[in-house]
Amino acid sequence: MQIQSVFRASHPELPLQAVRTLRAVGAAHPQHPMAAPCPVLDMEVPPKRPRPHWYERHAQPCLAELLGTALFIFTGCLAVLEDSGGTGRLQPALAHGLALGVTVAVLGDISGGHFNPAVSLAVCLLRGLHITMLVPYWLSQLCGGVIGAGLAKAVAPSEHFRNASGGAFGAIRAEEQVPAVLVAELVLSSFLLLVVCMGTVNGRTCTPLAPLCIGLTVTADILAGGGVSGACMNPARAFGPALVANHWDHHWVYWAGPMGAALLVGALLLGDQATRLLLK
Repeated sequence: MQIQSVFRASHPELPLQAVRTLRAVGAAHPQHPMAAPCPVLDMEVPPKRPRPHWYERHAQPCLAELLGTALFIFTGCLAVLEDSGGTGRLQPALAHGLALGVTVAVLGDISGGHFNPAVSLAVCLLRGLHITMLVPYWLSQLCGGVIGAGLAKAVAPSEHFRNASGGAFGAIRAEEQVPAVLVAELVLSSFLLLVVCMGTVNGRTCTPLAPLCIGLTVTADILAGGGVSGACMNPARAFGPALVANHWDHHWVYWAGPMGAALLVGALLLGDQATRLLLK
């Protein structure tokens, strides 16, 4: 806003509100003694940005979550199904990390690049996602997981699909392993969600390198915890292959761990005043 006023220039001690009051008095009462030095205001009001179309506010983000989740899970499942056997956890770790980092970088400006129900829950708790969009995001991510796992089944040899249970998680062989797997999923998911929330939602720590950081975190988690729990960290990644391969053994663990981590990260006090839940 530019204000050009002879009276304002000669009386710089007066606040802008006083100048506006004097102008209003001069316009209503031309004979008023205070109306003589009526200021002349030349204002440049920036044009108001039009509100985005409803499609861009509601439908397009869900489509981006559907597409991104499908591509991410297709790439991850195919890496597991086609594992040559000599690379160990390196092949699925790199495939998951690179695929997630690229999809977040490409689609993040449309939907936020969640592709994970646990991420959506944590971001919603930190007020980075409106609560009315939480369930649509979850449905889009779960459908994307089924599509991605189905595409992996369609292109992979049937023998590889059966041997790897369709890319579903089967790290738990006995009931005694459940506590260790649950704790591993909780910790690994908390690490991922902390990177996502602090790198994309929190004002003081937001960084344009967030997609790279997220992809590297997934890669590190799989390399470290793949032998313990499979390092799922994503209920959509667990649900899609489980549905396509009809493999539901201890499936609840891969929901409880990431979702519990989302609640934990959402309650942390590391965020600034606009994002943290407590001590605002």
